[in-house]
Amino acid sequence: MSRFSTLRISLALAAAIAPVRVAAQQLSPSERAVARAVDAHNAEALALLHRLVDINSGTMNFAGVRQVGDVLRREFDALGFTTRWVDGAPFGRAGHLVAEHPGPGPKLLLIGHLDTVFPSTSGFQRWTQLDDSTATGPGIIDMKGGDVIALYALRALKDAGQLDRMNVTVVYDGDEEYAGAPLSAARATLIEAARGARAAIGFEDGAGDPATAVISRRSAGSWTLVTTGNAGHSSQIFRSDIGAGAVFEASRILNAFYTQLRGEQYLTFNPGLALGGTAAQLDSDEVTGRAAGETNVVARQMTVRGDIRTLSPEQLAATQQTMRDIVSHHLPQTGATITFDDGYPPMAPTTGNKRLLAVYDQASRDLGFGAVKAVDPSRAGAADVAFVASQVPMVIDGIGLSGHDDHSEKETAYLNWLPRLTKRAAVMLHRLSQ
Repeated sequence: MSRFSTLRISLALAAAIAPVRVAAQQLSPSERAVARAVDAHNAEALALLHRLVDINSGTMNFAGVRQVGDVLRREFDALGFTTRWVDGAPFGRAGHLVAEHPGPGPKLLLIGHLDTVFPSTSGFQRWTQLDDSTATGPGIIDMKGGDVIALYALRALKDAGQLDRMNVTVVYDGDEEYAGAPLSAARATLIEAARGARAAIGFEDGAGDPATAVISRRSAGSWTLVTTGNAGHSSQIFRSDIGAGAVFEASRILNAFYTQLRGEQYLTFNPGLALGGTAAQLDSDEVTGRAAGETNVVARQMTVRGDIRTLSPEQLAATQQTMRDIVSHHLPQTGATITFDDGYPPMAPTTGNKRLLAVYDQASRDLGFGAVKAVDPSRAGAADVAFVASQVPMVIDGIGLSGHDDHSEKETAYLNWLPRLTKRAAVMLHRLSQ
């Protein structure tokens, strides 16, 4: 990028986040037209959300995921986007929807997902209207509501004559709730779409509070510890040629993890599965297994599986190194190895992310909807937006439809916030595109 281009973007960003004194009067004529367009189409947006919620799209219901993608694909086609379906066969899932709208403005990446945590066998299958401002339904906030907000923000921009010059790519993954494998293949489309983007915006429901947004997320990785020992009669344990056994070695390591790493801010680690004895075997799904042993036999092997969550790549690397160091010091006649699967990467609270929050916050204030602050990252789980956080200068997430009890059969949306959140997103997108 040239020095002139960098200066121009910096000046545009500075103008976008400059403080204002009077909220509603700061909307431009174009932005007021955008807000009116959102109101004009809100009933249609609600009807589309209802339709999408009533289509089961549990991650492994490939036909349902594709059906949701087909419905949204037609909507993006109608807005003038070029759309395509990325087949998920190489990573064992339904696939992804990509919609592209080239234009002279800076590239903006919008991120959502089509799948939910509710399989076709779930008893939670349909939209239920609770009152005039709330409804329940599978995926209503996680995240079909966010998908609709992104779509109708773009529709409002089109109606206001602002979309033509915008450069927007939309990626709706089909496997966010249960990512395909290998993960590198499952997220290749998203990572490629992020190339050259000035900002990435995720439309997850975040913490469920419309006065907040997400500028940092913790990682979601896993680790596997395998310890070994010499089998022998329990009456001979601790003898120089028998040693301590695999279970004591695993216990030593886990206790050291607890004492040396516990309490660090934003770091959590949890041993969730442990198998030990004369024989221990983890099944291919890595969530079940078998172990056998006798009380009078020193354990030969133990396997422990756990997760690890950090706020930044640096925190993750430092934690993994500490864990490796702990593992490397063995009890007598034992051995141990630890391996890591980084899974979903962390999304650190960068300066660029804070600037993007400032743009979103100002849009909300100017619309008369109040301030927006960052969510504590301990309340923000892993999400797809983290895969592009290291390559996009500004990232924000959690600006989708608000509600509560996602991932449960009480998943509820605040429907009265649908037009307000759509206006916020549309005005932010308009300002970023200038």
